[in-house]
Amino acid sequence: MTSHSQPVEPMRHGFREELEQLRLQVELMGVRVDENLERMREGLRTGDAALAELAFEADNEIDAMNVSLTERCYELLVREGPVAGDLRFVVSVLRVLGDFERIGDLALRVVKLWPDHDLMRSRPATYELLLDLADAAIERYRDSMRAWATMSVELATEVTETPSTAGLYEERLLGLLLALEGTDAARVAVRTLLAGKSLERIADHAGIIAVRLLYLLTGDAGHLTREVR
Repeated sequence: MTSHSQPVEPMRHGFREELEQLRLQVELMGVRVDENLERMREGLRTGDAALAELAFEADNEIDAMNVSLTERCYELLVREGPVAGDLRFVVSVLRVLGDFERIGDLALRVVKLWPDHDLMRSRPATYELLLDLADAAIERYRDSMRAWATMSVELATEVTETPSTAGLYEERLLGLLLALEGTDAARVAVRTLLAGKSLERIADHAGIIAVRLLYLLTGDAGHLTREVR
């Protein structure tokens, strides 16, 4: 018994180190997503085509990170057969990676509207509200990432229990768009609504990350019923 038990502890210690490295790599991917969200916001403000190109390139890196980390999670599941909290961690990481990827895709959807920047900006009321919506979505994302970086139940709970202002902005935006008049009203409305819905969904996915973190930290599956689809 003794001879067999000696190597087990170092192996489990190595596994815990791998889990910690995985957590840090997920956090790094979250930072890369955040950087692209900032490019998205600045591009929305300026219509800078160069920022759009940088965002496309950065998204390729984000996609590569997603593939690499997903493969690592599957490898750990097969090789280590984790149980209880360790299993919950790996599964939670897989789901959070999906949210990161989706947020990145939504950010690019907004970035791709840069050729219509002047068109959207031609209606100051809806355009300024769109910028406010971008600010709200990014702030919610950053709140969720602060919770992840610190593995904080308190911060994650604060995110999930605080109503998303992005949703309120999106409702107001829709009302203003329906009232637009003029020959280009339809084009402005379609482009602006596409950006607005994408930003609102970014905020939703940020909230989902916080919900999944609560499940990870508490083990209470009831938190998952609060996910926004």
